[in-house]
Amino acid sequence: MPELMQFLLSGVTVGAVYALVALGFTIIYNASDVVNFAQGEFVMLGGMITVFAFDAGLQLPLAALIAIALTAAIGVALNKLAIEPARGAPVVSLIIITIGASIFIRGVTQLVFDKQLHRFPAFTGDEPIRILAATILPQSLWVIAGAVVVFVALWLFFTRTLTGKAVLATSNNRLAAQLVGINTKWVMTLSFALSAAIGALAGVLVTPITLTSYDLGIALALKGFAAAMLGGMGNPKGALVGGLLLGLFEALTAGFISSQYKDAVAFIVILAVLFAMPQGLFGRNTVNRV
Repeated sequence: MPELMQFLLSGVTVGAVYALVALGFTIIYNASDVVNFAQGEFVMLGGMITVFAFDAGLQLPLAALIAIALTAAIGVALNKLAIEPARGAPVVSLIIITIGASIFIRGVTQLVFDKQLHRFPAFTGDEPIRILAATILPQSLWVIAGAVVVFVALWLFFTRTLTGKAVLATSNNRLAAQLVGINTKWVMTLSFALSAAIGALAGVLVTPITLTSYDLGIALALKGFAAAMLGGMGNPKGALVGGLLLGLFEALTAGFISSQYKDAVAFIVILAVLFAMPQGLFGRNTVNRV
């Protein structure tokens, strides 16, 4: 029983990180139908920039805010320099562009910073908190709270604000959105900025636990994509639930089978969703008129 509780707490912590990455996927997918595989690099940048800003003498909150702002600016640059010029291209081509952007960001980060693992102090110390027979780090509670707050904010954004509804309208029919006066270019810019900022926030929250390095983004992008697929691509609730479920699957696999297989869980989830329920847990079945 103590082991199971510990696995569950670890799974929820890791799952909250995957949920934040999946929420970043959700924003851009809702605006453009594009799956942005550079999302994991935004997480990496949030952690790396915070580390080096903190080491340069800035207070941790200020370093984190600068990291989030700079990463959001990089997200906007990705949209303006790579996605927007290729707007008429097929969706598959746009996805390939995001993969190329991911490789480019990773290479530049390696040159600007270094190849080492880094971390900065936890927000509220490293003294474990006992829950029943298991323990959880205070920083893990920050990660979980961050995922919940971002989910609630995005849910309100998409369902209660005109801007959020404009994002959904742009995804559904870009031309029709333009005809009713929606500035679709601005919507895309906003979507990439928000997505990058959420990714950077995830990096800031998780770095004291997992450390960060220039090549962290690859695995996070894959697992965030798996979480988004599991929950239903484009659905914020699905991103949160999918991330938490994927984290629990990984933790239970590592605990009861072997840690060597935990990274395979994301691939299994992707294949299972594609074969059994392509729309995910909370996605909508689409009907096309012919």
